Amino acid sequence: MQLSHESLIKAYRDMTTIRRFEERVQEEFSKGSIPGFVHLYAGQEASAVGVCSHLGPRDHIASTHRGHGHSIAKGCDVSGMMMELFAKQGGLCGGKGGSMHIADLDQGMLGANGIVGGGPPVVVGAALTAKTLNTGNVAVSFTGDGGSNQGTTFEAMNMAVVLQLPAIFVFENNGYGEYTGASYAVGSRDIAGRAAGFGLPAVKVNGDDFFEVHEAAREAVERARGGGGPGAIEVDTCRFYGHHSGDAQLYRGKDEVKRLRDDRDCLKHFRRRVTEAGLLDTAELDAVDDEVSGLIEQAVATARAAAPPDAAALLSDVYVSY
Repeated sequence: MQLSHESLIKAYRDMTTIRRFEERVQEEFSKGSIPGFVHLYAGQEASAVGVCSHLGPRDHIASTHRGHGHSIAKGCDVSGMMMELFAKQGGLCGGKGGSMHIADLDQGMLGANGIVGGGPPVVVGAALTAKTLNTGNVAVSFTGDGGSNQGTTFEAMNMAVVLQLPAIFVFENNGYGEYTGASYAVGSRDIAGRAAGFGLPAVKVNGDDFFEVHEAAREAVERARGGGGPGAIEVDTCRFYGHHSGDAQLYRGKDEVKRLRDDRDCLKHFRRRVTEAGLLDTAELDAVDDEVSGLIEQAVATARAAAPPDAAALLSDVYVSY
């Protein structure tokens, strides 16, 4: 399916926003401006944007500890996200959640999650609500190759099939669960095949190729919205940084990251595809780069200038009253 000019620009803008956001977060974290830990999404942009391009605000996603990319792709405000990372008032969660707990229910972002394999059960709940209320919405979980091994994930896929829920399980296989290779930790070495064993239509796609991810997601989302039940997508992708910022990455081969940046950069592949096909020109893409750079600079400036949460806010948002 040929995307419109506007859709192509938006896809590139969203992927570039994720990349620049993560690069700047790495810089600010290294300077001590951001407390806690951060897990960067750079290298995986085509997965989040390729999937979320098909979702609206009333559709739901659940993320992982590596949640910045999913949040941006789903429409979360970049300044609100940066303030959250800086632990400032005005952050999406009041500056009290930080990187691993970003959420924005108004955008259907149910939250990043420090619990490995914590997202799929949440998405089953959202998908059950959508089916029960006949809203036509879908729910998507993003899970890593490490999280794909969790019992919570298996149970969620089984329940989604049994109840025929509009749920989509996206497995971002970047080759490592923390510091352990997926080739060792995933017994079958085939996450999509394992998902298919639960009765889900499942495919494996090249995460370097935005268009391949986009097409697989389109089919899965249309099937789920139409009452055809859940699906699974394994995205073969890579991460350019360590498990967390500051990870020495001693488990990676010599020059591995350099090769990934040279050969598997989804932004480079996108630029080449669209310019060679005459769909976009270099000047348009460069203009987006400049626009995004300004956006990120403004987000950082806003976060630096913002005040930390008041001491009186310490006990707010701890419990929910129904």
